[in-house]
Amino acid sequence: MTLRNSGILLHPSSLPGPFGIGDLGPAAYGFVDCLRRSRQHIWQMLPLNPTRPDCGHSPYYCPSTFAGDPLLISPELLCRRGWLDPSECRAQGDMPVERIDFPAAWQHKQALLVRAADRFLADDTAPAMDAFMRRHRSWLDAYALFAVLDRKFGVESWCDWPSGLRDRDPAALAAAAAENAGAIVREKVLQFFFFQQWYAFRAYCRRHAVRLFGDLPIYVPFHSADVWAHGECFRLGSDRRPTHVSGVPPDYFSDTGQLWGHPVYDWERLRTDAYRWWLRRFALHMALFDFVRVDHFRGLVAYWQVPHPARTALGGTWVKAPGEELLALVLRRFGRLPLVAEDLGTIDAAVREVMGRFHLPGMRVLQFAFGEDFPDGAFLPHNHIRNCVVYTGTHDNNTVAGWYRNEAGAVQQRRFARYAGKKIGADSASWAMIRMAMQSVADTVIVPMQDVLGLGEEARMNHPARAEGNWRWRMGRDQMRTAPWERLARMTRLYGR
Repeated sequence: MTLRNSGILLHPSSLPGPFGIGDLGPAAYGFVDCLRRSRQHIWQMLPLNPTRPDCGHSPYYCPSTFAGDPLLISPELLCRRGWLDPSECRAQGDMPVERIDFPAAWQHKQALLVRAADRFLADDTAPAMDAFMRRHRSWLDAYALFAVLDRKFGVESWCDWPSGLRDRDPAALAAAAAENAGAIVREKVLQFFFFQQWYAFRAYCRRHAVRLFGDLPIYVPFHSADVWAHGECFRLGSDRRPTHVSGVPPDYFSDTGQLWGHPVYDWERLRTDAYRWWLRRFALHMALFDFVRVDHFRGLVAYWQVPHPARTALGGTWVKAPGEELLALVLRRFGRLPLVAEDLGTIDAAVREVMGRFHLPGMRVLQFAFGEDFPDGAFLPHNHIRNCVVYTGTHDNNTVAGWYRNEAGAVQQRRFARYAGKKIGADSASWAMIRMAMQSVADTVIVPMQDVLGLGEEARMNHPARAEGNWRWRMGRDQMRTAPWERLARMTRLYGR
């Protein structure tokens, strides 16, 4: 990232719009214009992959690390291409405005997308579609078949499918592909729509000097096209179920650790294949974004693996991972390493050494700055380094106003006020912390949109301890129009960003 820069964290699903969920349509372009108006040059967002209702629509627990989320496809842009009629794109009056109702949004959008896909297939669009399928063949065929079979069988995981499909027997796969040909090609068309809209949107961002900052979860779920199609990349047993799963060990916050349950990688097998699957993953993300945050970066250096099945993470062990070797290969292959390491939590010297070797910026979260290590903690602005990204909070944190009201005790509030050098209240906490971030020596500052708006806990994006009710916040159209963009621009200019 270039020196002294700043931007906003906002997932596209949180944009305003008429279809119950934000997407890549006019509001996304309007938000780029707002970024320009406020002198912001970075738009950070969460993973863009499909989400699942049984996983709370978390963008970190997706059935594919390569596919795009159909819910982010804009019907309005499909209408401009002639694949939907204007009458079909009218706003639904019963759709909530401030929250995402995922079932309602999907039911409405699915009908529109299927209609548009069928019209697309009826047009003479073969050259464009053929080029898209050739470019993405390494994942598209498996994902489209997986998505269709997942809906067809509706079971907990692909391990419960008929044995021929579970084990990817060529004859069974061919028969399933033939039997479901229409549904499969429709899935591919939806991916074509997503990537077509994304690359047009990215070109607009480039023309207006806005760089896109994406997110790469280190693990993928077991019930995913990735594990089903590339089981050799993961530690699976003869029954094709995981032998070991992901998590983190016991710590101050949890006596039993955290059991995430993703299958861990078979790094030796990946090495023999020259890390091909990982290189494809990095290649796609670098095509989609200008920078990419690697979530749980430490797992590329050493990871906590737990024998499966297990009820807690207590029985796990640390295992070294060849992250340094992988990153060196990525650097040689692509000539650049536009990555940010998510280095929150317990990070040891080995992780710091890898970050240092590749000059990878880490993260500093200001909500963590006023704890017991005050005033010596690394999260405080006077202890920042240039090569890092400073946040008022992340998608996993409360908003600053919500944190101040509901999480920061009296001692933390006093420390915050002492550090700011003035009286702080819940109504002023957001902008006081934004100012601290902007003043930092750090090269890059990212502020969640909720903090720009000064919103409280009701606008929080995710509660990590909750499985349901997350990822639903949306910005209203009036909020986007009346947000304090000029104030943000003045502060950005004042601190040389």
